[in-house]
Amino acid sequence: MLKLLESLASSSSTWIELRYHARHSKRLVVRNGRVEETSSSEQTGVGIRAFVDGAFGFASTSDLTRSGISRAADVARSAARAFAVAKRQRIERLARATLARGNFPLETEDPLQDHTLDEKLALIVRLERQVRNEHELVVSSAVSYEEMIDEKAIATSDGAAFTLHSTRPGLRILAVAGKEGKQAYFLETIGVTGGWSDLFRARQPEEQVRRAVRLAVDQLEASAPTGGVAQVILDPDLVSVLAHEAIGHNVEADIVLGGAATADKLNQRVASEKVTLRDSGMSVLKPNAVGLMPVDDEGIPNEGTTIIENGILRSYLHNRETAGHFDVAPTGNARANTYQDEPLVRMTNTYIEPGVTPLEEMVASMADGYLLRGFSQTGQADSNGEFMFGVKEAWRVQDGHQTELVRGVTISGNAFETLLSVDAVGDSFDWEYPAGYCGKGQAAKVDGGGPFIRCRLTIGGSQEGANG
Repeated sequence: MLKLLESLASSSSTWIELRYHARHSKRLVVRNGRVEETSSSEQTGVGIRAFVDGAFGFASTSDLTRSGISRAADVARSAARAFAVAKRQRIERLARATLARGNFPLETEDPLQDHTLDEKLALIVRLERQVRNEHELVVSSAVSYEEMIDEKAIATSDGAAFTLHSTRPGLRILAVAGKEGKQAYFLETIGVTGGWSDLFRARQPEEQVRRAVRLAVDQLEASAPTGGVAQVILDPDLVSVLAHEAIGHNVEADIVLGGAATADKLNQRVASEKVTLRDSGMSVLKPNAVGLMPVDDEGIPNEGTTIIENGILRSYLHNRETAGHFDVAPTGNARANTYQDEPLVRMTNTYIEPGVTPLEEMVASMADGYLLRGFSQTGQADSNGEFMFGVKEAWRVQDGHQTELVRGVTISGNAFETLLSVDAVGDSFDWEYPAGYCGKGQAAKVDGGGPFIRCRLTIGGSQEGANG
């Protein structure tokens, strides 16, 4: 396929990008003792962008013959010409860059394809049964597994020509506990880019079941937090959500151009000098990050961008269009979900770099506050950096000791004010972005991570019956 795309790209009279994408997906769900879903899907086709007279045109096709792809390319060029006539402000140029060539295979010793559907379903059934049997107060349970296998071949008229392969499995474990009319839940998520055994390298699923059930049950008896501004320690899970949702979207250059709070803050202080925040298509510091993407969908290598360096905002995230506007090099952050989608500016793996302070030291030197672990999948953030997130697991810290579990915790504030308040950055690191997906018009597999960090923000409670 790559040779065909190269041939078509090299013969084009205008700039053109041809992206073959085949995706194979599976999803298995077992809920309350019943197999609820066993589904699979395939999407295969070519997405084509043409750049003519300062405008893009896009078309896609599932006809993989030379004539089928050529017809779609003609449609893309015609669309570009039509948009160019209608556009008030045309794109001046696409930024130049070193373009990828070659093959970028997935590295794993245990491919998903070597494990049968029956084997995967048997694991999900067994784990869901464990959830139900782990404690007498469990009233509902669900375990789901999903996998996404992607193969891409991309060629552009200005020289990109490469193939890219990835597999991304994920597991979710839900336990709901109930007692005397009260309910609490806990959701554990695991996801990687890699193979079957890579999914369980960091933690075994049986261990995650026990943790989910224990915390669901324990929160039935937990008290509510004391609201107000407090000193807190955020775990890598919450750090990843802060980095992605509250900071990362505000440095995507298309959102910056739309009026994000970061629009006039380059080379200004936006965080404590202890904070360095990066985005990388590579899986740095630890392997198997979900957003692993060494080359983006425009053919630009993504080896990492320093967004915030020791508290100073240094860069936005770019595709070739926004990089041309800002007169900088593209950062390799153009991504499309399927062959039917146009590439957008998107994060890959967004993280805060580790520091030097052990978690135990952070806790020991805290007079009064909270140790917070896990994002509850509820919350929001906006282009001003304002955020509100639910927390899975919250512990009071008093006089340097972790004391009682509290429930229904939310955290809120302004992301940049929160980062300016950071007074300690942990010496460990984990990839922990819990959702594994980002929205922004089309889905994308992403990751986030970091160390534990200590900062100040607003603590609040949520409605009865939720664990955060």
